[in-house]
Amino acid sequence: MTILTLRAPMAGWCSGLDEVPDPVFAEKMAGDGVAIEPTAGAVHAPCDGEVVAMKGAKHAVTIRTASGEEVLIHVGIDTVQLEGAGFAWAVAPGQHVKSGDLLLRFDLDLVARRAKSAVTPVLVVNGGEVRRANRDALVAVGDFLAEIEIAAPAAKAAANDEVAPSSRREARRHFGVPFEHGLHARPAALVAAALKPFDAEVSIHAQGRNANARSTTAMMALGVRCGDTIEVVAVGAQAEEAVSVLATLLALPQAPALPSAPERRKAAVTEKTLVGVIACRGIAIGRATPWSHAEIAVDEAGRGAAEESEALKLALARVRAHLVDLASKASGDQNAILSAHVELVDDPDLHQRASNAIARGKSAGHAWRGATRTTSNALDALDDPRMRERAADLRDLENQVLRVLIGKPPASTRELPHGSILLADELLPSQLASLDRTRIAGIVMARGGATSHVAIIAASLGIPALVAAGPGVLEVAEGTHLILDAENGRLDIDPAPEARTAMQGAQSERAKQEATDRERALEPGATKDGTKIAVYANLGSAGDARTAVVHGAEGCGLLRTEFLFLDRREPPGEDEQVRAYQEIATAMQGRPLTIRTMDIGGDKPIAYLPLPREENPALGLRGVRTSLWKPGLLRTQLRAILRVSPASQVRILLPMVTDVEDVRVVREMIDDVRSELGVEASPPLGVMIETPASAMLADQLVEVADFLSIGTNDLSQYTLAMDRGHPELASRLDAMHPAVLRLIAVAADAAQGAGKEVAVCGSLGSDVAAIPILVGLGVHEVSVVPTSIPRIKRTLRSHDLASCKALAHEALEQKSAAAVRKLTGGAR
Repeated sequence: MTILTLRAPMAGWCSGLDEVPDPVFAEKMAGDGVAIEPTAGAVHAPCDGEVVAMKGAKHAVTIRTASGEEVLIHVGIDTVQLEGAGFAWAVAPGQHVKSGDLLLRFDLDLVARRAKSAVTPVLVVNGGEVRRANRDALVAVGDFLAEIEIAAPAAKAAANDEVAPSSRREARRHFGVPFEHGLHARPAALVAAALKPFDAEVSIHAQGRNANARSTTAMMALGVRCGDTIEVVAVGAQAEEAVSVLATLLALPQAPALPSAPERRKAAVTEKTLVGVIACRGIAIGRATPWSHAEIAVDEAGRGAAEESEALKLALARVRAHLVDLASKASGDQNAILSAHVELVDDPDLHQRASNAIARGKSAGHAWRGATRTTSNALDALDDPRMRERAADLRDLENQVLRVLIGKPPASTRELPHGSILLADELLPSQLASLDRTRIAGIVMARGGATSHVAIIAASLGIPALVAAGPGVLEVAEGTHLILDAENGRLDIDPAPEARTAMQGAQSERAKQEATDRERALEPGATKDGTKIAVYANLGSAGDARTAVVHGAEGCGLLRTEFLFLDRREPPGEDEQVRAYQEIATAMQGRPLTIRTMDIGGDKPIAYLPLPREENPALGLRGVRTSLWKPGLLRTQLRAILRVSPASQVRILLPMVTDVEDVRVVREMIDDVRSELGVEASPPLGVMIETPASAMLADQLVEVADFLSIGTNDLSQYTLAMDRGHPELASRLDAMHPAVLRLIAVAADAAQGAGKEVAVCGSLGSDVAAIPILVGLGVHEVSVVPTSIPRIKRTLRSHDLASCKALAHEALEQKSAAAVRKLTGGAR
């Protein structure tokens, strides 16, 4: 037995492999080791050795020690899909290096944005077990990482030429490589793991080269791509069995060459795998349940205007009652969508179109279909994908009314088998809402979009879902075993039993990790040395609030109220708003609730408040400017907020503030409304810091506001002059840019000087890498995506205030966002 000591090859936060979001690494199929979440974009040698050639694998590097151990450093998860972009090697294959020598540089910002995760496994791939490791700690390059216990090679029972002829059986078979990115780390590790139980020497031959099929790095070094033909050769007592088990992984004998990577992303990777757009993340294992509905035939000619009008009236009434009933049993987003469908049933334009057709002698069914399709076809023709997805709502309504007209219930009813993965061209919202959630494991649709209403309902129900997966979805036979990987946008059709077992294991491990996080999720947010940092949630519905409470939210730092104002013909009344806010306040169970007044205008226009034409809406009537331009809407909203009980639970937040006078005007309006309602105490009034102007005026704003909340999304956009919706600039828009961090520091210093609290409610608050910097800058509260709360609290517990301040100070001195993300802990 020998001990291999590894030094940290990069700066970052250490953890066990079980925290890597990939079962191949988490379950140690590729070998034992440690994971690092990098804070810098450089990889150094963890030990002395030789750089192993790995053809085409720029995202990973292997060092072979003098005694033959192979240490793999795999930068990020699913980074193979970057195809080398952002990676630059500093060494050549075969080069001998010393511990600490630079091996490669990579663009950490690019990896963080485009890969599944930046977490980097560092492991010994050809045998060994971690005896001691540096976990849950920040390391610098060269710090102690782990001790790996290497077992002495077992003596062979006999030399190959002494083995009995019966045990020297040979098996050969050709396969086409089905993996999208070839034999990279994950599939290579799966191959090696699958061979462990078998007594056979197995090699893979490709392009005139061969590799030991039990060595992950040897297989990666072949540079085999998707669609390449390989030959598997096994020799030994269980040669046939070894080849057979690989047949379950390499399932395409003589696979033809596949299209280019962009084309593959639009179509199936193989005939056994479909790729779609993720609508709701998660993993499901079940059987295919195709879902289809034939178009309902209707007669064109009517039987008289009076009879047809009455039939349509009764059908609409029944559908309306059905939708009201469904909405009454739903909550959150599902309730809002079904309530919107109720409004759609009452749409006067649809009624008028149908009535006109009936007056021309058409049947109720023909008239209704014509009315809905005229509108849905118009929406389908728009460039706005969100509007095209609304066309599905009209098709849903058309279908329900036509079903009633032919004597059927509004929604299709069907008893699903347990563990059903629904496969449909298009599943309609009312259909999903009518089905038994407990029997649905997942949903895959050939069409649709991630913001469609059925996708939103699936997400609210926690059902893993893919959309836009293509027509191949409709060709899967009922009862086929499926693995729906909605973490990576894949549907695996009829996977091997071993693959299903492995995925079940991954599900189990994921559940254990989430359970461990949730066990401590209800603890208050605090640093290692006890500094209190409140961890709140960003909310958009009562459903979000319930999710937030379960995940340990200490309050709501941002309730977006736009859900009440958008997608409707008239503004919500005071009572409707009171009901909505009260439901959310009740769901928060007494925790603080920060209600942001309507942030309308710019990218969120509303039909009943026509704004003047603007060359640049982002710099026009937005946020509180819009509210003060039409103060009637704001006054109604403030009245509704002040009626929420208990009053002590509520805070008010004003968006897009750039002028002290605006805050004074709103405060006066609040005082007037309090007087009207007989409310004694005024709720705390905060302002959002979303522009360089508001950040630089923070010392004046805290004189008229009770707290500050920094919206890093808009603050980054306005500071860096980059539209966050611009496809060419989105990857460069990073709130970790030192210019943005300096503005955050200015606002935090102003709040601290005035004895006021400062929060961050933008996406930077959900960025684990940013948490210690924000704490070091003086942020007292972060408001984040509800499901990220347990991880954020875990991150806080691993830092102390002094180290956070030191890191923040260093971050402010950097020259770019990339430099901030590459910071090491060496100086601390």
